[in-house]
Amino acid sequence: MFRRRVPLHPIDRLRNNLWPRSGWKRALKYNWYRMTRLSGSPHGIAVGAAAGAFASCTPFLGLHVVSAVIIAWVLRGNFFAAAFGTFVGNPLTYPFIWLATYDIGAFVLGHKGGGPDAASVSGDLLSLSASAWHKVWPLFEPMMIGMVPVGLAAALITYGLVNWGVQVFRVKRHKRLHERYHQQQARHPHHAASRAAYPPGPVPIAAPLPVRKQGAKPGRH
Repeated sequence: MFRRRVPLHPIDRLRNNLWPRSGWKRALKYNWYRMTRLSGSPHGIAVGAAAGAFASCTPFLGLHVVSAVIIAWVLRGNFFAAAFGTFVGNPLTYPFIWLATYDIGAFVLGHKGGGPDAASVSGDLLSLSASAWHKVWPLFEPMMIGMVPVGLAAALITYGLVNWGVQVFRVKRHKRLHERYHQQQARHPHHAASRAAYPPGPVPIAAPLPVRKQGAKPGRH
């Protein structure tokens, strides 16, 4: 139902995940639309989305979806919802997520002095040059500690929103189907009356045939 007619090239798919062509507002709305319509229990879908939100708060770029699926598998959540949940982390939210994880981790470790700003943290983590690793590596220790409370907070918020969203969607869908059924009944009253006059009942079971005793001759009764 939601698949593309022409599959995207892996490079185009990666580029679209990093920065959607339709814009982040439309992309987030579309993924919310898809996630609330997944099959499964609202709890399982919400757990999967929460796993994706937690994974997106880790500094391991490129492994968010894999980490989300593993967490969802451990918690028995929905795998597709876990992939959708990683959209919590995006180029618009990464600087704030990384800065929060770094500040909390540095506070726990007792690091003194002003930490880097959001632009420097995101710039160092997004840099793939070998000369930047001496700047990136010292950030991982506090971020590995700070990602736990930040990820748990994001997971709890995501779980509540998704669980509520799935339940609201299913209630509205049930109400819409119920109204459509009554509209069809109103358009065809004769058909509805005939069905009401002859309600479906149990299927009659034929009586068993008489069993002839061994050695008895057939005759008239």
